Amino acid sequence: MAFRYRNLRRISTVFPRLLSGAGCEHCGEATNIASCSMPLAHTLEKIDTIGAWRGVHVSRLSTFAEISKEVPQEVDLIAYIRSTFDLVEGPSHRWVNVSDKSIEFFNKDGAFLLVAGEFLDDPSGCQSDRIHMFEKVKLLQQRYPWLHVFAFQSCASVCSMSDHDRLINVIMEEYIPFPILLCSKIFPEVASRPCCMLLKGLKDPPLYHERDIDLSILHEVIKDLSEQLAKNASNANKLNSTWSKIREGFKEPYACSSLQNLVLCFPACISADESGNRLFLSDSNHHRVIVSDCDGGILDMIGSSPGFEDGDFETAKLMRPAASYYHASEDYLYIVDSENHAIRRADMGRRVLETLYPTCNDKGRSGLWSRVLDKLGFKRDAGMKSVEFDSEALLFPWHLLKSVDDDLLIMNKSFNSVWIMDMGSGMIRNVVKGHGDIMELCGKQIMEKVSHLKDISHDFLQQLVHSSYSLGGISYSGLVSSLVALGDRLLICDTVSQRVMMMNRQADSSSSIEFSNLRVLALPYWLSFPLERAFTTGSVWEAHVDHLQSFTLLPGKIDVRCTIGIPGKTELVEPLEESCVWRQVRGAAVEVSGLNNTAATKEKVSAAKRWSAQKWYDDLDNLVFEEEPELSSEENTTPHTDLEDGKIHINCAVNTSPGTSEVFILAPLYLKLQSSYKTCKDTEEKAAIIAEILKPDRTEKSVRDEIVHSLLSLNRDLGELVFVKPLRIKLRLEIINPPKPENSRDIILTDSTVDVNVTLS
Repeated sequence: MAFRYRNLRRISTVFPRLLSGAGCEHCGEATNIASCSMPLAHTLEKIDTIGAWRGVHVSRLSTFAEISKEVPQEVDLIAYIRSTFDLVEGPSHRWVNVSDKSIEFFNKDGAFLLVAGEFLDDPSGCQSDRIHMFEKVKLLQQRYPWLHVFAFQSCASVCSMSDHDRLINVIMEEYIPFPILLCSKIFPEVASRPCCMLLKGLKDPPLYHERDIDLSILHEVIKDLSEQLAKNASNANKLNSTWSKIREGFKEPYACSSLQNLVLCFPACISADESGNRLFLSDSNHHRVIVSDCDGGILDMIGSSPGFEDGDFETAKLMRPAASYYHASEDYLYIVDSENHAIRRADMGRRVLETLYPTCNDKGRSGLWSRVLDKLGFKRDAGMKSVEFDSEALLFPWHLLKSVDDDLLIMNKSFNSVWIMDMGSGMIRNVVKGHGDIMELCGKQIMEKVSHLKDISHDFLQQLVHSSYSLGGISYSGLVSSLVALGDRLLICDTVSQRVMMMNRQADSSSSIEFSNLRVLALPYWLSFPLERAFTTGSVWEAHVDHLQSFTLLPGKIDVRCTIGIPGKTELVEPLEESCVWRQVRGAAVEVSGLNNTAATKEKVSAAKRWSAQKWYDDLDNLVFEEEPELSSEENTTPHTDLEDGKIHINCAVNTSPGTSEVFILAPLYLKLQSSYKTCKDTEEKAAIIAEILKPDRTEKSVRDEIVHSLLSLNRDLGELVFVKPLRIKLRLEIINPPKPENSRDIILTDSTVDVNVTLS
């Protein structure tokens, strides 16, 4: 009804402009437009355009005008888009942020939300509008996961690497999870200004077509559409929007996936504990907050994987954390959880993360069955109150400051809104909108932080950021959460080169922080899957296995000895420690452990979860009530795996019974180029070596070329670049029934040893 009322109101503003007389000769053109199968909103736009162009005023529409037989422009556009679904790249198009397999998600009978505009162009004053548009689209995608969202961008050449690199930067910076279609053809209806279309199918006229995304109206249209589609019982559950976030519901950008293998991926914001000599770095696109000292030694990590979940640091989940603020007297770290529209609070003493805003709906959930589900990996995400489409909702916060009244001042990236939140209760006291009011409220604090940049050259600042935001004439105000001053040192997040720069203002020198103690980071989230997922998604493992080998053995204890040769032309940054090795077993195996049965340490437990399991439901009681053993001071060491002749040795022991078993061994290898390549001046050669390591030979050459371009766009010495080579080993154990001795029902168990040699390319 809101949609119909809006169009009716617009009609009432058009008809009074229609006059009689000479203008009637032009009525036919207006009637043709109004009579064709275009959506009403688009028809009104055409009438307004014609009136302005002709310079005439028309009194009425002729009822005898000949109906236009021209095909509407947007129908041509949709037909063209439909023709591109079978190929990621064609003569006049190229899909970005999508893979050959993921493009198959387009269900031609589903509902589509198309956003078209000039995303690459960044005219002065329009960047805030672009950010706001992306936020609206992502919000709709989060709320309606069944809605297929994609974008359309016209460009001169779809093969232009400069356009491609610029678009990758936009995808990383705005964290765009939906595909974008680059097209060399010109469609006038979507070339001038961004527009939005909602389509029930790719053969039906658009249900919504506007120059702007009006969330309130579009929400009503989508609700009506979901009610129509929900009549089909098979789709009813999928269309039910509960605003719940499960892990499988998160969609991450695909275009910049190769940069996930760097130690940092879009390090966006940083804060400090000056008295404790600690830095809090938001590794945003890795969905974690890294705690380190000022020399780069990593002390701790908050967040394990993308999601929305409270708990210990190693199990809690964040979704693209941004700014943070450390409260020294409480030893709390307040974190902006941007994609979750939340504010989180980390108790640094207890190492526990909790949600300050919004209020969780499931805090009272407890009981034996809940604890069992938590142990099995089915723990529900933190409850979240439904976010309404209104101006008061905390949507995509980014910056965080502390007011003189001990309130938290939370701002979005485009500085359109400031939410004033009580630090203790998490209650939003007030919402301030408009640059003038925002400057009056927190302009002084922003100016004080940005003033630290006055001694840095403009050219150097331009290299640190893809784009700069300004608030009230303050240059580089968008960096307010990306820098922190500690005495004579200034630390700045470099989201272009994926690093943190340290500037010595007295010596007028700069250097990149070299992070150490990388084992605390343990396994990247894209390596570690919940154990129970291995039972149902074996095909996912097949696609990511570096080494697969099968053995036929007798039942009993099996000692597995793995020898791994690291990729040529590289060296380990740090020895691979036992705490970074992750093992899984499924099937007939009943136990998996390190070969020497080394006791776990507190550091090891905080660094990585090592799972051991048998036939799932046999040991639920043990899973629920198990307690971590107290460790003596003699055991408080973390041994590293052996490294002999440039090879890594990983061992484990498995107890098996007759049947089929599978053992998975995962580990992150932190590598960099050998010293002999550090002095090599050929940057493209270094990039090609790293690209070959990150993507095996079976990968298409075009993908490796894109990785090379991404590495070259970092604008840094690739000889010092630390990257992660994921190690994935899968062993299949076929345990046969041994011959039974006469007059005995027992099975004789044997001890076996298998040697696994792995060569990484």
